[in-house]
Amino acid sequence: MRRVSLNGSNNSSAKTGQQAGESASKGPTRLSYALKQRTETLDPRIHAYRNDIADIALADRIALHHYVAPSMRQIGLPIANLQAEPSESSELGSQLLFGEGFALLEAEDGWAWGYGLHDHFVGFVRKEALVAPRDATHIVSAVSTLIDGSVPLYMGSRIAGTVDGDAFVMDSGSVPVQDIRPVDERVSDPVAGAEALVGAPYLLGGRSAAGIDCSGLVQLSLAMAGHRVQRDSDLQQATIGEMLADNAPLQRGDLVFFPKHVGLMVDGETLVHASGHNGKVCTEALADVVARIGKDHEQPVLARRRVAG
Repeated sequence: MRRVSLNGSNNSSAKTGQQAGESASKGPTRLSYALKQRTETLDPRIHAYRNDIADIALADRIALHHYVAPSMRQIGLPIANLQAEPSESSELGSQLLFGEGFALLEAEDGWAWGYGLHDHFVGFVRKEALVAPRDATHIVSAVSTLIDGSVPLYMGSRIAGTVDGDAFVMDSGSVPVQDIRPVDERVSDPVAGAEALVGAPYLLGGRSAAGIDCSGLVQLSLAMAGHRVQRDSDLQQATIGEMLADNAPLQRGDLVFFPKHVGLMVDGETLVHASGHNGKVCTEALADVVARIGKDHEQPVLARRRVAG
C-alpha cells in the first residue's frame, strides 16, 4: 500500500502546473489537487475512510491529508472475521471466506484495515488471515467441505488447483471434486443455495454454514448465481433488482424486506431466511413472518424486489 499526501481544495476544477501567464522561472512544477465536488456524507460501511486516511478512490469525494492506494491480498483462512474495530470484542460487521480478495489499506498491531473486494464492506481483519493473491479456478459449491478430511471450507470459498480423478488437488491438500465447480460456472436458482443452508445457526455478521445472518444468506445465495450484491439488508433493498408493485404475485427468488431483515421467497407463500427469532436458517410461511414483525412495526414489509436473470 502507498500513502499519498494531497492538497485538498473545494474549487470546481483541478489545476496542474503553472497558472496561465506565470513564468517558468519561478521554480519547478508543483502538482495541486482539487475535489470535483465538496466533501459529501459517505457510508463508512462501504467507503473506506477515517479521520486520518482514506482509500485513494475517495480522493475526489472527501478532503483529508492522506490517501492510500490499496494493496491486494486474499483470505488464507477458512473464515476471517471483519470487525468494526481492531479488537476481537468489537462488533462483527461481516466475514470473509477463503480465497476472497481484500484491499489492504493499513496494517498495525496485528490488524489489517481495508475492505472485501466482493462487496467493498470495510473493517479490520487479523493480519495473519491475509496471503498473497492467486487467481481462483474453482469455487466451493457444497454447504461445506474438508481439506484432507480435516480443515473446513465453506460455500463460496474460492480455490485454485487441478482435478485429479475424484479429488481436487490444491497446494494445501485436496477436497472431493463433487463439492466444487469451476469459478465461472453459475447456478440458475439462488434459492437452492439458501435452502441448502437450512438449519445453519444464526450469527449476526456471519456468512457461512458455521453461522450466518439474513443479509449474509441473501448475499451468498445470490453470489452463487453470479450476482454481486451489497452486504447489509438496507443496502440490498436500495440496490438489488427491481421493485415489485404491492399487488404483484410473489414468485421463487423474490426478496422481501422487513425492518432490519430480509428473506428469499421459496414460492409464492413461503420464505427462507436466517432468522434471529428462530436462531437458524429456516423456511416459514411469509404470512407468519409478517404477523410476527407486525407486532413491533407498523409497516412490517418495507419492499419486495425481483432479481432479473
